Amino acid sequence: MERNIQLIWDFYGETAEKTADHHTKHLVEFMTREKLEYSDKGIRSNADLHCMAYLNVKESDVKVLRDSLKPHRAFVVKTKD
Repeated sequence: MERNIQLIWDFYGETAEKTADHHTKHLVEFMTREKLEYSDKGIRSNADLHCMAYLNVKESDVKVLRDSLKPHRAFVVKTKD
């Protein structure tokens, strides 16, 4: 079974949430244009003045997405058994 990877883009400052939300829209557009699948997407905030956009993808797609979209971080997404 192929693992899912969460790609993350970090944004800071007073407009971080708005920027992360806008970035997510572009991520979805890219995935649609390239005919790639994602299992989840969204934004999350862990602290004041910091927000992140995230996209969960198949591990086999990570290389092309990493080279094209340059995420700041990535994690393996643990699935519930």
